[in-house]
Amino acid sequence: MISDITLWREDAFVDGRWIGAERFAVTDPATGETIARMAKLDAAGARSAVDAAAAAFPAWALALPQERAAVLHRWFLLLRDSREDLARIMTAEQGKPLSESRGEIDYAASFVEFYAEEAKRPNIESVTSHLSTAEMELWREPLGVAALVTPWNFPCAMITRKAAAALAAGCAVVIHPSAETPLSATALAELAHRAGFPPGVFNVVTGDAPEIVGAWCGDARVRALSFTGSTEIGKLLYRQSSDTVKRLVLELGGHAPFIAFADCDLDLAVDEAIKAKFATSGQDCLGANRFLVERPIYEDFCNRFAQAAAALTLGPGDQDRDLGPLMNEAAVRKQEEHVADALSLGATLLTGGRRDVQGRLFYQPTVLADVPPDALIFRQETFGPVAAIAPFDTEEQALGIANATEYGLVAYVHSRDPRRIYRLSRALQFGMVAVNRTKVTGAPIPFGGMKQSGLGREGSRHGMEAFTEIKYVCRDWADHRRA
Repeated sequence: MISDITLWREDAFVDGRWIGAERFAVTDPATGETIARMAKLDAAGARSAVDAAAAAFPAWALALPQERAAVLHRWFLLLRDSREDLARIMTAEQGKPLSESRGEIDYAASFVEFYAEEAKRPNIESVTSHLSTAEMELWREPLGVAALVTPWNFPCAMITRKAAAALAAGCAVVIHPSAETPLSATALAELAHRAGFPPGVFNVVTGDAPEIVGAWCGDARVRALSFTGSTEIGKLLYRQSSDTVKRLVLELGGHAPFIAFADCDLDLAVDEAIKAKFATSGQDCLGANRFLVERPIYEDFCNRFAQAAAALTLGPGDQDRDLGPLMNEAAVRKQEEHVADALSLGATLLTGGRRDVQGRLFYQPTVLADVPPDALIFRQETFGPVAAIAPFDTEEQALGIANATEYGLVAYVHSRDPRRIYRLSRALQFGMVAVNRTKVTGAPIPFGGMKQSGLGREGSRHGMEAFTEIKYVCRDWADHRRA
């Protein structure tokens, strides 16, 4: 399946060594077949990783920024050169089509390249002194050990977006990938080892999340915790980290509105709506969940969107269809629950609405029209290939529906009116607003949300801030010697 078989690692990586232990099964969601038996570390294993990271941190923190940059750049080159193998590993364990996996590897590598450059800009500031004989500086220094907890939907990019920033800042990292997609993480660890990260600087701990992450939350040596996942788990980690007062970066749930006004380019809006809903089979925190369409174009939009959704193909990721399987049975049941609830409340099924013949984890691209505001799908993140559409009559009404959520990650707006675009961009209570397009993320931009969609930002120069502390230095230069 892959040309470099040494990238297929079924052990954890701690202190520069591969560690075996009790095992758990990793399965291909397209077939249900076991593809690996991964090392299952426990709380003791999690603490040993922190031991290694804490021991390695001082030397890594004191390394010249150019030295850290050089290692990061070598890691980037190895990621780029291993693109096809990494994509195939990802498709095998996550199920997404190969074309999407290749795109994610490119995306993941872009963060490593970006932070290889940012590592050389440690950002020492001068401040105007308010004391007559003193000069002042502000230094950004690395926090220490950073724990990174990543999800299954983007198993490479979520690691590199966090790890590259922390490593560039001078932190040592301990990483816990989802138990459903650990092979991508250990492949990244193999490449990090080849790139020359010192032992203990880059660690991957596979196994049971509550044991491993719980140990890190209670360990005062772990100074920062970065988590991507559900709001429910994010709140739990927030509470568990309170006793050790950690720096937290939480990228949590989304419930994105997609607002199409009557003056929009309808062809473009439909094309972008398909991308916003069905990428990664809808398993994306940026995925559009609520489609709000102005009434004059409502029927036309619904018909075109449903036709485009029905034309999407399903199949195993290695067949490179439009959609792959969902990650697990719970994800499929959620689609079924949301569809049944919406239909019971008067929504209209335009296409899909059931599991597909491809297999038990394949759910058809589904479009629901006339969805009432009290439907579950309008109140909860679906995280799957089900689109819910409702009409609106005024800009104020659309804005009210869009903001009526505790989530605030991203919002999509389609309109040709620059004044309306400005008003909506200001009034939407979301950390990111995409206007007349879907793709907005990338290494140079600060990714993150408002309200219960999280804390902090990832990517851009702001992505390093969570892994640094500001030190203020005040030096007196007056001659105090007495004659």
